[in-house]
Amino acid sequence: MPRCTRRACGKDYDEASNTSDSCIFHSGVPAIEHQVFHEGLKSWSCCKDVNKPVLDFDEFMKIPGCMQGSHTDVPLKQEPPKSSGPSQLATAKTDTESGVETYSSATAPAPASSPAPAVLPPPPPPEEEDDPSVSVSVGTLCRRKGCGKSFVSDEVSRRGDSPEGECVYHPKPPIFHEGSKGYLCCKRRVLEFEEFLKIEGCKKGRHVFAPKNQPERQFTECRIDHYQTPTEVHVSVFARKADQDRSTVKISANEVSLDLYLPDSKRFLKSLELYGPIHPEGSSYKFYGTKLELILKKQDTRSWAVLEKTEYAVPESLTFGVGGRTGTIGSKQVILDNQNSLKIV
Repeated sequence: MPRCTRRACGKDYDEASNTSDSCIFHSGVPAIEHQVFHEGLKSWSCCKDVNKPVLDFDEFMKIPGCMQGSHTDVPLKQEPPKSSGPSQLATAKTDTESGVETYSSATAPAPASSPAPAVLPPPPPPEEEDDPSVSVSVGTLCRRKGCGKSFVSDEVSRRGDSPEGECVYHPKPPIFHEGSKGYLCCKRRVLEFEEFLKIEGCKKGRHVFAPKNQPERQFTECRIDHYQTPTEVHVSVFARKADQDRSTVKISANEVSLDLYLPDSKRFLKSLELYGPIHPEGSSYKFYGTKLELILKKQDTRSWAVLEKTEYAVPESLTFGVGGRTGTIGSKQVILDNQNSLKIV
């Protein structure tokens, strides 16, 4: 079966079932300036206003496409790299016996530096191994970097000796430095992002669809901030690089349950009993690289003194808006129901 060459797709497709909305991809020409890597942030220029930049490369690869069309196996046209300006070399002046001055290009000598003390590198982390006892759904991608093959069956992808059962991958993470792209485990470096995706793995092994020997997760705490408007409550849970596939967020009329899986075998588990009732169907949440953002739609327009329900009296002064070092923005009018209005004397 042919494989689609559009960006962010790369799926195998059947020409008979290939329709005008089968492919979800990123538009734009394959030029390096159209994939934005700035100070560690990664995004696509065609949809950077919709999908916010992320820090982790794996999260960048999961950014959904912004265009729909039919699959194609036509190779993308590559623009020639822009040549940099002529290098500036220092000129050295020499005087001959006849008094004629001549100039020649010369490179400045490098300053002598004392050798740095040898530092032993940290031991590499153990590689993941697949757990054959865990059932995997068809189409699940291999977790190893640079592989890209999907699960077919246990006989083909796990036990068989066919090419589909062999994993060619990169054991170390990618590196982006001064426009060049590559992997820490091998020496090849490229400039174009499309060429980076085509860098063949440097190590062979078995696929990893369901890793085993995962260390027991430790429960941790995450900072939670919030602000409100007359109709909504915006909650930020600062859970950096939470696993979107394994984490769960349940929103009900009076409670929000969070079960977030974090890096380094950590887990954040918390249930928030909300101060006031909300509309679950009108509420939403979204994962970002550094936090989880929730938008809770109120059932009424009263202000919330706190995020979680409490037995203490409501304070006399409440503010709608965003709090910070420079003060708050918004209305200071308090809107209370009949029950809470009796608590203010």
